[in-house]
Amino acid sequence: MVPQWAAKDAKYAKLGLKTYNARVETVAEKPTYRDAWRQALHCIVPAEAIYEPDWRSGKAVPARIARADGQPMGIAGLWTQTVDSDGVIGYSFTMLTINADGHAVFQNFHRPADEKRMVVMLQPQQYDDWLNATAKDSMAFMQRLPADELAVSYANKPKPNQASVL
Repeated sequence: MVPQWAAKDAKYAKLGLKTYNARVETVAEKPTYRDAWRQALHCIVPAEAIYEPDWRSGKAVPARIARADGQPMGIAGLWTQTVDSDGVIGYSFTMLTINADGHAVFQNFHRPADEKRMVVMLQPQQYDDWLNATAKDSMAFMQRLPADELAVSYANKPKPNQASVL
C-alpha cells in the first residue's frame, strides 16, 4: 500500500514494496494504513494459495498453503487511491495479518525466533459483510482460519524436528 502522503515524493517510491502486509494490532495507528482503516476501505485479495518459508529443517523451504476445499482464498485487505505529482491516479492495497503463534499450521513458518503471522482469510459467506463493514466493526473479522480448513504442500518436504510436525 502506498499512502497519499508518500505518492508525491520520489524518496518513498519503494515504500509499497514493504507495505504489502499490515498488522491488525497497529493498523489503526500506523500512518501508512490508518486512513484506509478509519475509512473502512476494505477489499478482498483473491489468491489460489500463499507461500511461506518453513524453517524447521534449518533453511527456508517454500510451503504452499491453500484452502483444503480447493476454493480460492479471500484475504482481508485495505485499499487506497493516490494521486502522484504528475496527477496520475494509482491504486494500491495491503493484506491484513494477525498473530499465528500456536496455530497448528502457521506456527511452522518464518524463522524460529520470529513471531508467527498469517493473513486474515475470510470465509466466502463473510465477503459481502467485510466489504460493507464499518471501521468500528472491522476487528470482528480479524480471526484465524482453522487449521483443518487449510492444506499445506511442498515441492521438497522439510524434515520436521521433534518439536513441530505438520
